[in-house]
Amino acid sequence: MPKKHPIRITVNGVRHSIEVEAIERLIDVLRNRLDLKGTKEGCGTGDCGACVVIVDGKTVPSCLVHAATLDGSEITTIEGIGTPDRLHPLQEAFIQTGAVQCGFCTPGMIMSAKSLLDSNSTPTMEQIREALVGNLCRCTGYGRIVDAVMIAAEKMRSK
Repeated sequence: MPKKHPIRITVNGVRHSIEVEAIERLIDVLRNRLDLKGTKEGCGTGDCGACVVIVDGKTVPSCLVHAATLDGSEITTIEGIGTPDRLHPLQEAFIQTGAVQCGFCTPGMIMSAKSLLDSNSTPTMEQIREALVGNLCRCTGYGRIVDAVMIAAEKMRSK
């Protein structure tokens, strides 16, 4: 039986003490242990960005991170930035611009965009494109997504 490693993580503001296997990935802990299904697995190799979450202030592909290495970390997933009754400005803007098509890449796109806007409230189009370079979308093209991030940045500045 594989050895279990106790970790303490804070996910979306909620503390969790769990035991994980050394090779257990963060995405599996989020989806299967904490029932946070918003984070999607696209490729399993860190190339598509569908599984991006924010760990200790930095975006990471959760399919590549071993949960055992995250003891003491703070993690934000798509579920942690808004609620169905009170969407985050990025979520509102994605809906407004039609940047959500099939929706599979959307959580990772929004988390990457949130990380950008957390550090730069007035990004240029080029800075937005650069921030989203690790996120692939097959449905929308990127014009609507970039527009959504620009709209959200404006909404967030005006609050």
